[in-house]
Amino acid sequence: MQKIQLTFLSLFLCCVSSLAWANDLVLFSSSGQDFVINQADQASPILIDSAERKGLRMAVDNLRLDLEKVTGEAPEIINQLKKTPYTIIVGTLENSATLQALSQAGKLDTTAITGQWEAYQIQTVLKPFDGVEQALVILGSDMRGAIFGVYQLAESIGVSPWYWWADVPIAQHQKLYVKTGTRLIDWPKVQYRGIFLNDEAPALTGWVQEKYGNYNSEFYQQVFELMLRLKANYLWPAMWNNAFNLDDPNNPQLAHEMGIVMGTSHHEPMMRADKEWNWTGEGKWDYSVNQQNLYQFWQQGAERHKSFDSIFTLGMRGQQDEPMSEGQNIALLERIVADQRSILQDVFQQQDISHVPQVWTLYKEVQGYYENGMRVPDDVTLLWSDDNWGNIRRLPTAVERNRSGGAGVYYHFDYVGGPRSYRWINSTPIPKIWEQMNLAYQYNARKIWITNVGDLKPMELPIDFFLQMAWDPEQFTAQSLPDYLVSWSKQQFGEQHAAEIATLVHGYAKHNGRRKPELVGPNTYSQIVYQEAARVSVELAQLEAQAEKISQQLPSHSRAAFFQLVLHPIQASRIVFELNNSLAKNHLYAAQQRASANQHAQAARDWFNKDAELEKQYHSLNNGKWNHFMSQPHIGYTNWNNPPQDSMPVVHINQPNDVADMGVAIEGSAYAWPQTSSNSWPHSSSMQLDFHQYGQTQRYIDVFNKGTKPYRFEAKPSASWIQISEQSAEVAIEKRLKISVDWAKLKAGHHQGNITIKGAAWGTAEINVTAFKSNGEAISGFVEADGYVSIEAANVQKVKNTENASWQEIPLHGRSQSSMSVFMSPDTSFGEAIENAPYLEYDLYLFSRGEMSLTTLLAPSLNFTDGGGLRFAVALDDNAPVIVDVLKDNNHEDWQQAVEDGVRVAKTSLSVAQPGEHKLRIYGLDPGIVVQKLMLDTGGLKPSYLGPPESQFLAEVKK
Repeated sequence: MQKIQLTFLSLFLCCVSSLAWANDLVLFSSSGQDFVINQADQASPILIDSAERKGLRMAVDNLRLDLEKVTGEAPEIINQLKKTPYTIIVGTLENSATLQALSQAGKLDTTAITGQWEAYQIQTVLKPFDGVEQALVILGSDMRGAIFGVYQLAESIGVSPWYWWADVPIAQHQKLYVKTGTRLIDWPKVQYRGIFLNDEAPALTGWVQEKYGNYNSEFYQQVFELMLRLKANYLWPAMWNNAFNLDDPNNPQLAHEMGIVMGTSHHEPMMRADKEWNWTGEGKWDYSVNQQNLYQFWQQGAERHKSFDSIFTLGMRGQQDEPMSEGQNIALLERIVADQRSILQDVFQQQDISHVPQVWTLYKEVQGYYENGMRVPDDVTLLWSDDNWGNIRRLPTAVERNRSGGAGVYYHFDYVGGPRSYRWINSTPIPKIWEQMNLAYQYNARKIWITNVGDLKPMELPIDFFLQMAWDPEQFTAQSLPDYLVSWSKQQFGEQHAAEIATLVHGYAKHNGRRKPELVGPNTYSQIVYQEAARVSVELAQLEAQAEKISQQLPSHSRAAFFQLVLHPIQASRIVFELNNSLAKNHLYAAQQRASANQHAQAARDWFNKDAELEKQYHSLNNGKWNHFMSQPHIGYTNWNNPPQDSMPVVHINQPNDVADMGVAIEGSAYAWPQTSSNSWPHSSSMQLDFHQYGQTQRYIDVFNKGTKPYRFEAKPSASWIQISEQSAEVAIEKRLKISVDWAKLKAGHHQGNITIKGAAWGTAEINVTAFKSNGEAISGFVEADGYVSIEAANVQKVKNTENASWQEIPLHGRSQSSMSVFMSPDTSFGEAIENAPYLEYDLYLFSRGEMSLTTLLAPSLNFTDGGGLRFAVALDDNAPVIVDVLKDNNHEDWQQAVEDGVRVAKTSLSVAQPGEHKLRIYGLDPGIVVQKLMLDTGGLKPSYLGPPESQFLAEVKK
C-alpha cells in the first residue's frame, strides 16, 4: 500500500463516492408518470384509518405540517377514500382496513414486513381503488414501524430531524414526486435504540425551567418527536433532580401514546426514579434492612407501568449512583432480582414473564458481580457498559450470545466522574463511536443501544450518528464514515458546502477527541518541540476561518443552525485551546524573563472573556430560544468535577526594568540565555540546533527583550551553509530568527558550526549548529532523521491478512490522520501463534544502530473479551517478534492516563545491528487493536503530546 498524504478536505472528497444516506425517495421533478405528492398548488390527501393509534395520527399531523413548510400547501387528512388522482395511505397491518383491503385484493404484498419489529414499507400502487390513479402506501408492521415510515418521507422531502432542536431551515419545493414502482422496505437491526438525558443541570434544567416550568409532557413531546424522527424508541429520562412520572402525570401516558419505550437508568430499579425514593420512600435504601418498604416501592412502579411500553431495570445500586455496599453481596443481589421478578409476575399475571422486557446493566462494579458469579435469568438482557469514556468494557462470549434476553451496550457522550467530568460540548469523534459500536454489533450485542447524551444539545452530531448506526449497523463501514459526515452536512445545509462542512465538524471533533476540552491545560501541547502547540493553533484557526467564510456564504436563515452545529463548537474549542496556549507562553516566557510574558497574560484574559461572550451569543440565538444550554462551567478545574463557575486561571506578571536587556532562547529548550540551571546549559556553548538532511527543515532562535527599551542585535553564522532569516534587526519585544541549512554547500557527513548573537547584554550568546548529510547511498522507506522515525499507521507498505482476520484502515480515526484496526471473527485470537497472525509491514531506513525503543500509540480500547488480553507483536526484520499486552499493567492510574490522553502508549525495545534498510512488522493478535502511530526513538525523540510529524518517505532515491 503506497504511502499517501491527504488533507482533511481531500480525504473527504477522495472517500465520498456514493452517499449511502443520500435520500432519493422523493424527486423534485417528474417525467409525468410518477406519484404526485404536490404540484401546481395541489397537495395529495393523506388517508389514515380512524382506528389507528394516536401516535401514528400525531406523526401524520406532523407530516402534514412538514409538507406545508416545504410546499406552502397543507394536504388534507382524510379517514375515508376520496376519488382523487393521488392519495398517500398511511397505516398498520393491524388497524388499517384500507391497507388490509389492498392486501386481500393482491395489490399490496405485505409478507416482507409481516411479523417484523418496527418495519415499514413505502411503495407506490397503481389504480389501488376506483377513482384513484395511484397511491403512495406507508405501511408499518406495527405503530412505530408506520411512524418511522412517515418520518422517512418527511426527511426525504427535506425536513431534517433537527429542524426544531437545531433550527435547521427547511428548503421549499413546489413539486414533490415519488417514482412509480418505488418499493422501500426497512426495519431496525438493534431492537431498542435510545438516549439518556443525564447530568442535566445547570444547562438543560435551566432551559427547561425557563421554557416549560418543569420536565413536563410539553417538553417531552419535543424530545419524543426528535427521537422518532431519528428512528429511536427508548428513553431514560432526566433524573438528577426530577422524576419522570411525578414531574407530570401526563409524561408516561404521552410516551405510551407516541410509541416511546420508557426505562430508568442503571441504578433506578423497577421504573422508579432515584428522586422518588428521596421524596416518598421510607427507611434506608438498603434491602438487607428495609426489604418490605423497598419491595412495596418497586411494586408500585411496576403497577404504574404495566399498561405502558417499558423495560424494567433490575438489580440495585446505592443512592446517588454509588456502589450498593463496600463488598459484593452477590447473594443479596440475587435475592433482590428474584424478588423483582416475583413482583413482575404478580403485576403482569403471567406464568412466564419472559415477555416482559427486563434489563440488568453491568455498569462499573456491577460487572464485577457478574464476573464473580452472579447470574440473572436467561431472558433478562445484559446491558454491558463502556468505561464512561467510550471504550466498551465487555461484550458477550459465545455462550452469552445464545441467551434469549440478548445483550446491549450503554455508551457515553457525557460523564460526571473521574478522572474529570466532561459535559460541555461534543468531544466524541464519529470514527471512535463506529469502531466501538461495530464491535458490539459483531459480538451480537443487538438488543439495546443507549447512550448518555447529557443535555441533548450540543450533542446533535454524535446522537444522530449513534441512532442511525443503531438502526442499521451494516450500512456503516469504516470507509463510509466520510460519506456519513457529508450526507449529514448536506441534510442540514444543502449540497453546495457539504464536503467542506464535513471537514469542519470532523476537525473540531478530532481535536476534542485528542483531549477533551475540560482536560486541556497549559502543559498539554509542547511549546518547545516539533512546534506542536503552534501546529494545533494553526489547524484550529484555519477551521474557524473556513467556518466563518461558509457562514457568510450561507443564506441568512441557515446561520443560526450553522452556528449551533458547526461554528460555535469550532470557536468554543479554539478558545479553550488558545486560552491554555497563551497561559503556556505566559508561564514559559515569565520563567525566561521575557517582557512579552505580560502580553500573553493579557491574551489569556482576552480568550477567557471571549469564551463568556461566545456563551452569550449562543444564548441570544433566535430571541433566547436556547438560553442556558452553554452554561456548563468548563474552565478552571481543580479536581475531577467542574468548578461552580468558569474561573480565570493564574497568570504570571513580569516587572521589566526600564532598560534594554537581551535574552536568547532556542527551539527545543525551556531555558534561555543567559540563565543557568541544573537542567540547562551552564555556558553559552551548550546551546545547540541539530539538522538532518531528511529531517525538520527549519528551526528557530528567539531574540527577546527582558526590558522596556529597544536594542539592536547582530547574528553571525560561522559558515555560509548556515542560513539565518535576519542577521541584524532592532528588538522592541522579540524577534524570531528562522534557521536552515543550505545542503548544496555541504559534502556528505557530519558538520559543525555556530551562530553568535550580540546585543544589549553583558555577553554573547553562542548557538552551536550541527548538520548531517547522507553519503549518497540508495534510500527507501521512512527515513530516520532528528533522532527518530515517525509513521502514521495507515501509511503501510504491505498488509497481510488471514481468512478470519484482517487489517483495515479507519479513515479519520485517532489523533492525526487515521488508524489501522485488526478485524477478527468473534472469539478469534492468535495468542502465541504469531506466524499465523495478520500483519502490517513498514519500510524503514536507519542511519543508526544499537538499542532503540518503539513507541506505539493505540486507541485506549479495553479487553472486551472475557478474560482475554489486548495484544499485538512487533518484529524488526528477521528478529523474533516481541509480544506486547497493551493492558498488562491496566491499573486505575494507567486507565486514567489512557482516557485523558485518548491513546494507550506501548513501548517495545528493539535491537538494530546495522544501519540501512529494515522492515518493521506489527502483528494483530487480539481483536480490538487499533494502531494510530509508530515512533522509533533512535536517540533523539523528544517528549510531546502528539509526537513528531511523520518522517519523510522515500521511494529509493540516490543522491
